[in-house]
Amino acid sequence: MTLIENAFGTGDASAPGVLSFLRRGQKAPCRVALIGGYTPRKCGIATFTTDIYEQLRAHHSDISVDLHVIDDARSPLEYDDVRGLIRSDQVEDYRAAARRMNEDAVDAVWLQHEYGIFGGADGDMVLELVDRVAAPLIVTLHTVLAQPSAHQREVLEHILRRASRVMVMSQHSMGLLQDLYRVAPERIMVIPHGAPDRPFGRGEAYKARIGHEGRRVMMTFGLLGPGKGLETVIEALPAIVQNHPDVVYRIVGATHPNLVASEGERYRESLEALAQDLGVAANIEWDNRFLDLDELLDQLEACDIYLTPYPNMQQSTSGTLSYAVALGKAVVSTPYVHARELLADGVGVLVDPRRADVIAAAVNRLLDDPDELHTVQKRAWDKGRETIWPRFAGAARELVESVVVRPDRTTPLLATPGFSGVTAMSDATGMLQHSILTVPDRRHGYCLDDNVRALMLMGVADTVPLAERQRWAMVYASFIQHAWNPDARAFRNFMNFDRTWCEPIGSADSNGRTVWALGRAMNDAPDAGLRHWAAQWFDIALAPVCTMDAPRTVAFVMLGCIEALRANPAHGEALTSLRHGAELLANLLNEARRPDWAWFEAVLSYDNPRLSQALIGAGQVLERADWVESGLSSLRFIARQQVSAQGHFRPVGSETFGRPYENMPFDQQPLEAWAAVDAAATAYAATGDITWLRHAETAYRWFLGGNDRGEVLGDIVSGRCRDGVTPQGVNLNCGAESILAFQLAHYAMVDIARRPGSGTIRQEPIPPHAIAMKINSKGTQQLAGA
Repeated sequence: MTLIENAFGTGDASAPGVLSFLRRGQKAPCRVALIGGYTPRKCGIATFTTDIYEQLRAHHSDISVDLHVIDDARSPLEYDDVRGLIRSDQVEDYRAAARRMNEDAVDAVWLQHEYGIFGGADGDMVLELVDRVAAPLIVTLHTVLAQPSAHQREVLEHILRRASRVMVMSQHSMGLLQDLYRVAPERIMVIPHGAPDRPFGRGEAYKARIGHEGRRVMMTFGLLGPGKGLETVIEALPAIVQNHPDVVYRIVGATHPNLVASEGERYRESLEALAQDLGVAANIEWDNRFLDLDELLDQLEACDIYLTPYPNMQQSTSGTLSYAVALGKAVVSTPYVHARELLADGVGVLVDPRRADVIAAAVNRLLDDPDELHTVQKRAWDKGRETIWPRFAGAARELVESVVVRPDRTTPLLATPGFSGVTAMSDATGMLQHSILTVPDRRHGYCLDDNVRALMLMGVADTVPLAERQRWAMVYASFIQHAWNPDARAFRNFMNFDRTWCEPIGSADSNGRTVWALGRAMNDAPDAGLRHWAAQWFDIALAPVCTMDAPRTVAFVMLGCIEALRANPAHGEALTSLRHGAELLANLLNEARRPDWAWFEAVLSYDNPRLSQALIGAGQVLERADWVESGLSSLRFIARQQVSAQGHFRPVGSETFGRPYENMPFDQQPLEAWAAVDAAATAYAATGDITWLRHAETAYRWFLGGNDRGEVLGDIVSGRCRDGVTPQGVNLNCGAESILAFQLAHYAMVDIARRPGSGTIRQEPIPPHAIAMKINSKGTQQLAGA
């Protein structure tokens, strides 16, 4: 076994856990956080969520389901077997639920979406949850509006951007998502509403149970409200009763609680009055209850014809329609979305909305011809075999498995990335900033930040032939030299492709990074002439740049000073600047620190570990143990923020920037992983604690698939790197910053493996969760609101 393998483990499939399941050909267990209403809440979403929970448990017990219930703040209920309760009008509950799901290390989050069940305008409070969950998000859309309001569209599009998969229950909804919301078809899965599997033809036996033996029974079920169209059926009853005096229309279901709250039972009473006026009150049976599933199915079995006379043609799903079809009932329905698809090809009878005469004719035609009635019922029952619970549960499992991340540990940890990705982004001017996929994008030109990183790479990329490193180092050094503005005594940053500068002074951080790169080049530039050049430019730049006081700029300058002192221990200005920067960072940390927040600022941003790295390094150079410990404590804090409960690296997401005391999971960028590797190496050098070697490995594996989406970002062959991890997967572009972060992180790992003592680490890989536990052993309080 090589020193590198001895230090970090082979990374093969010998580790226990998920990979052992894969080797045996078995499906690995997974854990899903399911969000929606739940029984005993009386609404369609609650029933559907309950169905998912029960059917996955019944048919796929290796998928464990955590219930996170949306509770109606107006009518709070008690729930059994739930992992979390989200009060619909409390924004902090959505944030807390996301935090718990992340801490639970769930493999997927499955959200049932309907605008009306969440708090805020058009249910926009749910965005507080979907923005914070790190696991892949599945969304079931129970409503896809063809003509949404501007804000409804904004809310749904936000959710769709976060979702890895979108489930709908109709082809029509899928079409709307593609045409109106521009969702790629491969992200959409159509799973028809599930239904029970019961024998055909037991109607008479169940009629006897409710006292209607021998009668013709029609039925409608659901929460009563004006949107159900029941008055149209009542208006049709006189014509039906004239032909079939024994018919009974059973209206089963409580009045919608929101309607009761606003107007009591006025709507039901208006229907009763209508029936009285039309002389059919004796042919209507009211059951003012919301039935549990078993009783509902029994009552459905007791009917001959099931009616859904809904006037809203956009309704995309009806659970009771699916149940009625699966139980073999003849369905007469208006042609709303779900009915058009489920009742096609003679499975049921479609009628125009708000046409009592048409409903009467359709019902009479079925009741007049028992053979036709039986044929339609049998056709429905046969169609229902496609949606019975085992089929639904199988499709639900496929949906979950389509998003679950399975870690890829097949790439050797320290396989050397190729160099062609770097040169493809470079020309005689310097390194271009951005790309479209793998092709350089000239529209955005160049920037100083990338060219200073590229110069750093030329100093350490010892697998690249020396002559090639020298050639490209000259290009990048020339760019840096040309970026200096002597009038402003600062470096410019952005350059157009035509070599014109975009501004007279670049950002403070770009100036700080340049000082850092020049300090490194004083030691490791690939020829002596460049090392002398770097020393001269370091002296020119240090004095003006070290006056800039942005924390990351200070850290970059400090890192440059540490490098300069390594090359020239008597460099007085570097020593003074290093001490000044360390005092500033130490003071920031002391002022901002609180029990659950050991950090320099109230916000997290990019390149976070560089602050800790600079303070640890300064403490070592200046022999200040207190600065070393302050740097280590802050690095332990940021490491905890950037290791998931599963044990893989989770960089602070770019959506975190500017949010006090927050840590959002996306978008994740390569710069953070490289910074974590470097900072962990500095901590290891200061302490000899191999925990930091493990953290460096964890951070580097982020490039190789050890991330929230299991995506391999770094391409070993070309040395390119994708631009980051998003909620939907990976950003396929390969910009300079990402390529350089991957390359530099690799060579940092190689340097760690070469250090004395790193070869004494135990040979077998440490499970990722053990790494997380070791880092967290210094303190386990979690980030407030994250």
